[in-house]
Amino acid sequence: MDIKLKSVGEIQVVELDGDIDASTAPDVTKFVSELVKPHIRLLLDMTRVPYMSSAGLRTLLSLYRQITTKEGKVVLVGLSEELIDTMSVTGFLDFFTTTSTQEEGIANLT
Repeated sequence: MDIKLKSVGEIQVVELDGDIDASTAPDVTKFVSELVKPHIRLLLDMTRVPYMSSAGLRTLLSLYRQITTKEGKVVLVGLSEELIDTMSVTGFLDFFTTTSTQEEGIANLT
């Protein structure tokens, strides 16, 4: 898993590259959790995430709860059809705003 961070104004953009599974989910959780502060606006770019296990789903839900507890917002970008299907079936998709591109996600967070 490769994780990159950039800022676009006050929006934190985290670009994930690789599978989110039992071995990588703790790294994603730790990295993103350290960014969470009151009123954070976070964009998780998952364009390069081909696979996500149940550990990845738990990670996303945990991050969602941390962010919303601090009155922040999170947008997921670039979910593959497989990830959309998995998140839809499990009900996880209902928690998140999703967009196709970083530009759309940034616009949604401003």
